Amino acid sequence: GILFNPADAGCNFEEDLCNFYQDHKDVPGWSRVKVKRNVYRAGDHTTGFGYYLLANTKFTSQPGYIGRLYGPTLPGNLQFCLRFYYALYGFFKMSGTLAVYIFEENHVVQEKIWSVLDSPKGVWTQAEISFKKPMPCKVVFVSWCKSFWDCGLVALDDISLSLGSCQAADLLPPSPGECTFEKDECVFTQKKRGRGSWQRKRGPTPTSYTGPKGDHTTGVGYYMYIEASNMVYGQRAYLISRSLRGTSGKQCLTFFYHMYGAGTGLLSVYLKREGDDEEIPLWRRTGEQSISWLRALIEYESDRNYQIIFEAIRGVSMRSDTAIDDILFQAGPCLEVEEIQFSSGYPDSLNEIEY
Repeated sequence: GILFNPADAGCNFEEDLCNFYQDHKDVPGWSRVKVKRNVYRAGDHTTGFGYYLLANTKFTSQPGYIGRLYGPTLPGNLQFCLRFYYALYGFFKMSGTLAVYIFEENHVVQEKIWSVLDSPKGVWTQAEISFKKPMPCKVVFVSWCKSFWDCGLVALDDISLSLGSCQAADLLPPSPGECTFEKDECVFTQKKRGRGSWQRKRGPTPTSYTGPKGDHTTGVGYYMYIEASNMVYGQRAYLISRSLRGTSGKQCLTFFYHMYGAGTGLLSVYLKREGDDEEIPLWRRTGEQSISWLRALIEYESDRNYQIIFEAIRGVSMRSDTAIDDILFQAGPCLEVEEIQFSSGYPDSLNEIEY
């Protein structure tokens, strides 16, 4: 058989498009440009003076302002690592403006394996994606504008492909083990949307008849909670883990939660896999549960890198503080099983409010 050389599937665009090509309908779509250090502040990614690819999809003849760049055919059943540099400029909303798809040879399957979420304007950023497909396939870079008015420039440079999974996946620290919130928020960060936010706290919460009196273990340590008096009904607060390494087989997430107060809202846990837009609901509780801390067990699987998201929605009154503590990630199935992953009975109105 013919040996496959991964170098044939990369390109620095200094001479030409190498083995990449675009759909003739997309003209102009992607074009090779050489820009002095201005709009991208640094020209191409390596020297600042070389060539890179620029997609200005505002002026493509393809409907929907889409520019596609196809790579050469890759053999099936091999593990690949794709690395490239990209920079974005001039979009109002960055998310989804550049995405990477896998087209299997029959062109029936088009799977999105990566898309940009947010990016500093005009700064070259490296992306790394590991993938393996059973059938021969192509990597396709797709630049997409939401509209003529929200359309900017997408730059792409130094695409490389290597065999094996990306080092970055191996460098991802192992799953974080335990997070007790004693020192900091561990692997979790806030996603700020409006005023809703999680706070690290010790001792009782400020409003009476709601929230815990202290943390789960000692009563004097720290926990994370939402202060309902700072939020409005239906407002959401998100606590999101960093990217965690995917593994094959079941994993178990346990944590303690406190939902006490007549107006308590909703606490949900979601799984978000790398390359997917959707968040998969794993667990949910609605309304007042107990005056004491309760334990949650969640079994889940993800062979791709992923994030865990805690979402709290404020209930109808100030008495709806919701708290979590002592989050533990373990490999393998949960040894005990929680009877119920989704408790029902939350009002539909709460489901409709989107802030």
